[in-house]
Amino acid sequence: MPYNSINTNVGAMQAIAVFNAINTEMAQVQTRIATGRKINSAKDNPAIWAIAQNQRAEVKGLDSVKASLNRGISVVDVAVDAAETISDLLNQMKELAVSANDYPLGDPSRAAINENYLALRKQIDQVVSNASFGGLNLLSAGGTDKVRALANTSATSTIDVDHLDLSTSGTLLSGMPADLLSGLGATGVADITAATTNVNSAIARLGTGSKALASHLAFVEKQQDALEAGIGNLVDADLARESARLQALQVRQQLALVAMRIANQQPSLLLKLFNFNR
Repeated sequence: MPYNSINTNVGAMQAIAVFNAINTEMAQVQTRIATGRKINSAKDNPAIWAIAQNQRAEVKGLDSVKASLNRGISVVDVAVDAAETISDLLNQMKELAVSANDYPLGDPSRAAINENYLALRKQIDQVVSNASFGGLNLLSAGGTDKVRALANTSATSTIDVDHLDLSTSGTLLSGMPADLLSGLGATGVADITAATTNVNSAIARLGTGSKALASHLAFVEKQQDALEAGIGNLVDADLARESARLQALQVRQQLALVAMRIANQQPSLLLKLFNFNR
């Protein structure tokens, strides 16, 4: 190819190629600065993008796991609060049962104590019927509701909390005296004590379930944070480095423009040679 030609300006062509390459690289750097990511699409780095995208799916799955665990915690915590209330009511009922033994059958005071006892017994069932969250009640009479909170994103493992019937008709409380008007003695008081022990054991089981749910939720949150940090390591841009690259590219862009101006002056310089010879 001729070095001095008005038909083919090799210098200008090279300068334009360099200028275009700089513009392409600058556009890439500007995209990284705007998004904060060095990998914005599969064409930037297919393998890294695929790995990051799979981890993003895992993070989204953990959002569902967290939602399930939080729902389970809420259901169990409502049940625990209700069960603790029932335990307090049973303590009051035991106190009334003991007091009733001080009065003979037919005594008005014993009848008054009995009314209080029946009111507390009725309140137990009211507490049980209202111990629900999100349509689930772990204490309801004859119910089958239970917590099966997701433990992983593949839905192959769960944190379980089973149903415990704490109504007066349930097996845990069914041994209590129906009232205090019959021949209540030490056996009747012992039945209330046994019911209280059953309820307290049930509360302990519910508390264990709530603790397990909360503990696993804390683990899932840490796992999600670790995954997000890992994704960031894969795709996030070093903004300080990109800023320095942008400034360097701007300088190179200006130099490429200067090179193009110099190359474009070549035909006019050749023309001056002919003018000089004339």
